[in-house]
Amino acid sequence: MTSSTQISKNSPFNNQSILLALWVLTILLLIVTFLSSLKLMVNVWIETEEYGHGFFIPIITGYFLWIRRSELNFVDDFKAAIPGLFIVILGLVLGFLGGLSTMKVVEQNAFIVCLFGLFTMAFGWKALKVGGIPLLFLIFMVPFPGFLMNSLSLKLQLLSSWLGVEFIRACDIMVYLEGNVIDLGVYKLQVVDACSGLRYLFPLASLSFLCAYLFRGPIWQKFLIFLSSIPLTIFMNSFRIGVIGILVDNWGTDMAEGFLHDFEGWVVFLLCMILLFVEMWLFSRLNGTKLAFSELVLIPDEWTSEDVRENPKAILTRALVLLLGVLLITAVGFNYLQAREDIIPLRKPFLNFPLHLGQWQGRNEYLDQANLNELKLTDYAIINYAKPEAGESVSFYSAYYQAQRGGAAVHSPKGCMPGGGWEIADITQISLPELQLEGKALDVNRVLIQKGTSKQLVYYWFQQRGRSITNEYLVKWYLFIDALSMNRADGSLVRLVTAVGENEDVKSADLRLQGFMKDLVPELPAYIPGKNIETK
Repeated sequence: MTSSTQISKNSPFNNQSILLALWVLTILLLIVTFLSSLKLMVNVWIETEEYGHGFFIPIITGYFLWIRRSELNFVDDFKAAIPGLFIVILGLVLGFLGGLSTMKVVEQNAFIVCLFGLFTMAFGWKALKVGGIPLLFLIFMVPFPGFLMNSLSLKLQLLSSWLGVEFIRACDIMVYLEGNVIDLGVYKLQVVDACSGLRYLFPLASLSFLCAYLFRGPIWQKFLIFLSSIPLTIFMNSFRIGVIGILVDNWGTDMAEGFLHDFEGWVVFLLCMILLFVEMWLFSRLNGTKLAFSELVLIPDEWTSEDVRENPKAILTRALVLLLGVLLITAVGFNYLQAREDIIPLRKPFLNFPLHLGQWQGRNEYLDQANLNELKLTDYAIINYAKPEAGESVSFYSAYYQAQRGGAAVHSPKGCMPGGGWEIADITQISLPELQLEGKALDVNRVLIQKGTSKQLVYYWFQQRGRSITNEYLVKWYLFIDALSMNRADGSLVRLVTAVGENEDVKSADLRLQGFMKDLVPELPAYIPGKNIETK
């Protein structure tokens, strides 16, 4: 009699080669389903130094699963495989939602969820004691979303700059700090994105996770080993910035450029690794084991002993057949979703935006190619408007995206303002009922920034398919909703800046911006499409 949960033993599908081929086919179908987001992830590994280590992570995960394969047994019961099947389906749903909302990071993490489900379906819940940590390690291959990456980079720049300057001052060198600009008098050094410490943080966090996994000690020590990668990175990166400042002060800006600059980076990362191993060595002493450095991260002998090398025997269950069917459908569905073209609204290009608004006269400015490559926008305008007779000026900037997908999406000014020495003194959300867009009162973020005695007032908001949004996370939410219901992913950022005079009240700057907006806002719908549109 044939089991209700397992294919007949006499079936040709119980041949091990055929069964393993079916499991390989299942994994390939999963890869095809998430192919576009996986391609984007690999491109980030290639193009971004912070994630250059990403290629090694799936190899390391595969290695740890392989050396412990003798501890795994395929489940032969449909009920035992059901939890894993549900996890795979959950991952597929997350991937679908991530694709609709253009959040590739959700798709990429959904792929890892599916791998967890596939592993659980094959080997059961108990097998996660063997494979759970190696599979969790895959999280380190997924790049942070752009808006979080920019925000984290900026915060690390400012913190590293401050600590680096404190180190320079400790060496009795006069130095002044403005945001992420280190002023040594004769020389000025800017702590740019590449010097934020992320190039150390992500690889070191991955390494510390592995070290914590292999370290022979209590769980709290493993957590501390992993978490210590953050302060280690910040401290050593700040130390590097301080050393560069001292070298530049004595021998010029050549000390901050070229081979020497890159070499210092490698030295700092090696020092971070050494400090990580010193921490593990101290923990081993505290535990009374007194391990040598060479024994701190050894793979346990029981994982690799020669007498437990028997491979698990694959079994064909109804769950695998069901999963193959689900993946065939979702692979087709996901690729249809990726191939689906967004509705592109008709609009005027910003090249035609008027340079005369009421009494305001404007002058165009342009972004350099490096910024264009970073922003990945479709169209933009930077126009400095002025009333010469009144001595007033307002800078207008808008970035438009016809489809916010594949890493191209609006960037929040809040993450960029503190660069160049500007600090956020106050930030609030205000509603301007006298200004109407799409028949609704305009909501904006109001930000007061300052650098020394200089002040600027900034208004910005996200104009997204008929909505005026002030929250970056709501932008993503409505992007998902509108991609699903309207098949649209276009949107824009609008930002206005005016200087606050030394003896001027901030209220006067508010009135200036709001007066300018009365002339500006009626022009925007032609250049930033609303809810009701004409299409190409």
